[in-house]
Amino acid sequence: MKKMLLIVALSVFGFANAQKGTVLVGGNIGYTSDKIDREVSPVKSNVFTFSPRVGYQFHDNWTVGTEFAVGSSKTTNGDVEGKFNSFKVGAFARYTVPLNETFSVFGDLGAGFNNQKSKAYENGSQTSENKADGLYVGLTPALFINMKKGFGVNFNIGGLGYETLSYDDADYSKFYFNFGQTFNIGISKNF
Repeated sequence: MKKMLLIVALSVFGFANAQKGTVLVGGNIGYTSDKIDREVSPVKSNVFTFSPRVGYQFHDNWTVGTEFAVGSSKTTNGDVEGKFNSFKVGAFARYTVPLNETFSVFGDLGAGFNNQKSKAYENGSQTSENKADGLYVGLTPALFINMKKGFGVNFNIGGLGYETLSYDDADYSKFYFNFGQTFNIGISKNF
């Protein structure tokens, strides 16, 4: 199995103990680094993501809002290098269930538009460029721990989702179920 550094995420996500009429402002920052040692040439990959979101809590348990994400990655394999940029914009709905004053669980359902662009280089010269547009939908359950005065910590271990991308010469679709394969931790503040 590939050695992988787990996502280093700083999430400023939900207001699990928020009250009706509050505003949610938050997001994720993530970084992933992979390295595969091979005799011929090692493969290295670095990925950075930033995903802010803004929402309005119209009910004690329900929040709706917009989400935005940008990502960038670079992969090297000997003299071959690939660069990849992604962009997502959409809407989300969150349902929160307080378990007590300290713990809450919530589920985020997000959907929207995504765009990707990739370029390949060999010996410093560009060899290809691909662009794609598509749609995404995802569901992520999470746990919120209220530490003090609305400050808290969020945890999730993956979710499920579906995305499509249409390239000039091909169509791509992916269903993912990654419970237990990812781990995100973050902080929250209820204003």
